[in-house]
This record gives sequence, structure tokens and C-alpha cells, in this order.
Amino acid sequence: MAKQEGLIKLKGTVGDLSFYKTKDGHLARMKGGVDAARIKSDPAFERTRENGAEFGRSGKAGKLLRDALRNFIRNGSDSRMTSRLTGEMMRVVKADATSTRGQRNVLDGELELLEGFEFNSNAKLGTCYFRKVASTIDRVEGKAAVNFGVITPNADFGAPDGATHVKLTSGVAKVDFEAGTFEVSEAQPYQVSLAAAEPTKEAVALSSTFTKAETKPLFLVLGVEFYQQVNGELYSLKNGQYNSVSLVKVSGLAQPQP
Repeated sequence: MAKQEGLIKLKGTVGDLSFYKTKDGHLARMKGGVDAARIKSDPAFERTRENGAEFGRSGKAGKLLRDALRNFIRNGSDSRMTSRLTGEMMRVVKADATSTRGQRNVLDGELELLEGFEFNSNAKLGTCYFRKVASTIDRVEGKAAVNFGVITPNADFGAPDGATHVKLTSGVAKVDFEAGTFEVSEAQPYQVSLAAAEPTKEAVALSSTFTKAETKPLFLVLGVEFYQQVNGELYSLKNGQYNSVSLVKVSGLAQPQP
């Protein structure tokens, strides 16, 4: 892969060269590759087929999780979020210590590896909210919570220029990777003015619920969204560019009870 230089940038195919534009600029590469039919049948490409099958499962699982959390990540994600999440799903799949190569999957892997995943690498949770949060998932009671403790708005947030308010959002998603379905329960958001210099009178917590004794994988998400107030109306800054959305707690398949 080569980078195109100069004033004139090409796009398309010339001979054995393909010219195209990406987020990294104008690039060029040689055409070619192994015939698809050969990859599907030739024993020499068995490893390639196994890798492809596991990559496909990772991509499908990542899409399902994105769909489940769409209401959150549409307010804060970066341009490479999809590929980054697929990469993390591959880590989950490769952690499967029971299935044969090529058959490894997310359910037999380690979904907890996704805990801490940042959907917006440009606005990570630690740069948007300076204090630690306590995140819990209680399968027995069917409750999930993000506990902030007492908040001092004008000191605890890394707000971008022009922001006047912050909104905290959270929710828990139950994802059935086998059936390709999900259910989401959203917590009541908490909103406060960033000008407030006094600590909140009570501890702030965002709570959501799900079916008691749930056995499917559960994902607890936290969003920190910044707004600017103009004439009494709140407006998102730069289409969510400065907002943080993170997986703060992940619980894979429930372990069978003895």
C-alpha cells in the first residue's frame, strides 16, 4: 500500500494499480490476490478459512452489541469505533479455551474483556469525569447501577469550551448472541449545570433493571454528554465529539448454580 503524493490524486483502476481515498489520505495498491474458490476449498488455506470464520463471528457480535447500545453510542463515538470493537471481539473469541480453532465464539470466550471499552477514543471517561465510579450488576435482584457519590459539577468534569451543562446517562443491555436479539433498560438521566460550585446534597446514582436471575450476557454502559444552553435550550456540542460512552461493567454468561 502506497500513499499518493502531489497535486493530482487518482481514484479508480489503472492496469494492475488501484487508487482510492481513505481517512488516512489517497492511497494506491497492486491488484491481485488468491482466487476465492481456491480459498474455500484448498487445504493449504484451512487456517485462512478458520480465521475468516472467527473474524465473521466477531464482526456479527460487535454489530449486535452496537445495535443494542445505539441510543448511547450515537451521542458519542469515533470514526473507527466499529473496527476497534470488532478487534476487541476477536480478543474475546480467541480467549475461548474449549472450542476448536475456527469454531471459537464469544459465548465460550471472555466477554468481560470488553469491560472498559471506550466507544469514543477522543473523549475517554477518565478525561470527561475525573473521579472513579462504582459499577455493579446484580443478577439475583435484576439491578444494575453506576454510583458516582457526591459530585461537584464545576470541578469533577473535563468540560470542553462552551459547555454549560452535563448529562449522565446509563443503561443495561441483555444480549442474546445465539438468537441475535437484545433488550435494553435505560436509567433516568441526571443533568446538572457545570457552573454549580457546591457538591450535590446527595450521592448521584444511575440505576436500571432487568429480569431477575437473568443468564444472558449483560452490558452496563455509561455516557457523559456535554451541552451548551442558549436561550433556555440545550444544544449538543459538535455532534457528540466531546461525549464519552464506555462499557463500565460486563457480565458474561451466568455460571450454573451448584
